Amino acid sequence: MGEEKLPQKVKLFFGLIFAERDIFDAVLKRLANDYGDIDNMSDVVPFDKTSYYEKEIGANLSRVFISIKELTAPDELPSVKIQTNILERHFGRADGTRIVNIDPGYLGLSKVVLATTKDYNHRLYLGRKIFGEVTLHYKGDEKTFAPWEWTYPDYREKMAIDFFNHMRQVLKEQLKRKS
Repeated sequence: MGEEKLPQKVKLFFGLIFAERDIFDAVLKRLANDYGDIDNMSDVVPFDKTSYYEKEIGANLSRVFISIKELTAPDELPSVKIQTNILERHFGRADGTRIVNIDPGYLGLSKVVLATTKDYNHRLYLGRKIFGEVTLHYKGDEKTFAPWEWTYPDYREKMAIDFFNHMRQVLKEQLKRKS
């Protein structure tokens, strides 16, 4: 019989999709205020793998990933997703459409998990009307994160994989210092 134990702390991250740089800057300040110092930020790259968000957010979209310095418990993810949904509405237009997409997730040593409000066959219910998806898994023999068949195209990109590999190294160092 296994013994119950608390999971290791994880790195909270946010994937943002936006059209206007000033909105990005305002959201970044708010995320830092709500969750703590930002310790990593990817390059800002064009979000051009799908047109899914263009009708709502606009054209010429950009994608960026950021991570939070302070480690968190993985079971905080549903609360974070609920708060980022509120934040999207706060920054949204009067008609209720968004001008920024904020997807929270966490990185552990073996996986990258995204929070979502949508259920599907590869997602698990986390509570509070929020589901989780293991989007990337760490392949120790190759020393890199790798996608699954369901992984979104932008999470398969070199920029994203490099960002999460770097985050993993930061997490390893943080966990080593705490132990």
